[in-house]
Amino acid sequence: MRYTVVNKILIVLLVTLFFLFIVDRPAEAAGTGPVISIAIKGEINGGQAALVHKAMADAESKQAQAILLEIDTFGGLVDSAVSIRDMIISSPVPTICYIKNRAWSAGALIAISHKHIAIAPGGSIGAAEPIPTTEKTVAALKAEFAATANKTGRNPQVAEAMVDKSLGFPGYAEPGQILALTDYQATKVGFADIVAPDRDAVVTHFGFAGSPVIEYTLGWQEKAVGWLADPTVKSFLMSIIFLAVLTEIKTAGLGVAALIGLLAAALFFGSQWITGIAGWLEILLFLGGILLVFLELYTPGVGLFGISGIIAIFASLFLTLGANAAAINLLAISLVVSIIVFLVLVKRLPSSKLWSRLILHESETKSAGFSSSLDYSLYLDKTGITLTGLRPAGTIIIDGNQLDVVSEGQYIAPNKLVKVVSITGNRIVVRLINQ
Repeated sequence: MRYTVVNKILIVLLVTLFFLFIVDRPAEAAGTGPVISIAIKGEINGGQAALVHKAMADAESKQAQAILLEIDTFGGLVDSAVSIRDMIISSPVPTICYIKNRAWSAGALIAISHKHIAIAPGGSIGAAEPIPTTEKTVAALKAEFAATANKTGRNPQVAEAMVDKSLGFPGYAEPGQILALTDYQATKVGFADIVAPDRDAVVTHFGFAGSPVIEYTLGWQEKAVGWLADPTVKSFLMSIIFLAVLTEIKTAGLGVAALIGLLAAALFFGSQWITGIAGWLEILLFLGGILLVFLELYTPGVGLFGISGIIAIFASLFLTLGANAAAINLLAISLVVSIIVFLVLVKRLPSSKLWSRLILHESETKSAGFSSSLDYSLYLDKTGITLTGLRPAGTIIIDGNQLDVVSEGQYIAPNKLVKVVSITGNRIVVRLINQ
């Protein structure tokens, strides 16, 4: 009995030590990792979002202790800022923002998405009134700022006053003035933890002194993504995609337009994929839509495939652009541009020099002795042998010639005697002769 009790106690101790060892191991691994430093300087765009996406993925694989985002920006694209904000908030690695000079407009949203904020002497944060300043854009961005501030434990009213100048904030901005905080004001209202002169001071304050720092800055890949993420470029790429679809429908699958359209789609979705905006859903929707459009080209008259494909393409682009009013506007502009270009091409291309090089000028007319199709009328009322089974289509032999025919609806086995009972164009109908 005593031996059994001792065994049970030993087992409990061993299990406890095992779980303590497992729990302690991640902490030890995290403590030896580097600090990932991301430099966000200049306009916020898709390139900056791609840089953050890449650095955060590496931070997890390298078991980084913290992510330090060093920011100096007047603002930029709201959709890119929102993408960065979402990545920061959902990061499993602790994040710190260091405002080196200023974090205005979209940069302010990125800054307040961090759990910890440090600001350099003379730095500032705020001034996030959207352009254009409409009631709708102000309301949307104000809600984004307030929700972010509340998520990171800061005063939502301060964040709202940075966006909506009608609110003001007592002691810092009168109603009618947009709120922007200096370094000491930011620390006073809880929008900065410390005023730090440099990165070393920030790293030391948050307990990472002596840790290796890995820097991430914009490379040519991120700059290219930033250029492709520009609204004008995105609209241009979507216009090419729409134009390619219209051209393929018009030419019934010529192929050249499809190739150009797929290249434009690869650039569009590729840039959005790298920034973390587009996911598998959007890409699969687009590819599925293209597939349905091509099915429609080879099953004319059905209509269902074509309509479903176009809806899927629009849905994928709409979701990738943010699924908001701005996305609808961008889609509408791109569609109108593509339709105008398509109508111009349809009207002018047949007479252009380029078109004249792509088509044959000689035509095979009846007056020249050519026929558009073979004359099958000579086979009417003749008999032949089925070479394959007719289901109801198949092949028969008449006078040593193989002909593609159809039965009147019934199955006819091979090596059966049949008679040609009807010919319409190149459609030959046969009937089984009972032997």
